Amino acid sequence: MRSVLTLSDIAFADAHDLLARYGLQLHAVADGVAIPGSYWGECEAGLVGANVYARGDTPVHSLLHEASHLIVLPPERRAVVHTDATDSVEEEDAVCVLQALLGDALPGVGRARVLADMDHWGYTFRLGSAQAYFDHDADSAWQWLHARGLADAGRRVLLEPPFGAADAA
Repeated sequence: MRSVLTLSDIAFADAHDLLARYGLQLHAVADGVAIPGSYWGECEAGLVGANVYARGDTPVHSLLHEASHLIVLPPERRAVVHTDATDSVEEEDAVCVLQALLGDALPGVGRARVLADMDHWGYTFRLGSAQAYFDHDADSAWQWLHARGLADAGRRVLLEPPFGAADAA
């Protein structure tokens, strides 16, 4: 059985620096300690305000997914998040695309690995895989991200954070 890529498999500093570009703070949680703000519990990443919490056994795709929820929020909404970031289907769809794009920005990760790990972890998509969703069924998610200045919908790439985003949190 293939395992998913975890935070301990990559450089913590790379993940920390990526999230900091979006005004987020990544906090390492000690092994065996409950992760603050984790919606799913166990090893899944957690959210409290502009803070993302993860342990070494936290899947990278979980870290990127939860961070993506905060990235798409305006600062006033981000500040009040605790555990559950949204109940919007449109935002959830966009976050699934954004987490894969963020994978490309992490050395040793890449979108293909994030999408494969999403499938392995149990995400479900109408076309049968995260890759198929990303490539063929996510037009509205791409437009949603484009409207917020996070992705180029035509080229299907991540855009750099807007000027001042790191100061917004």
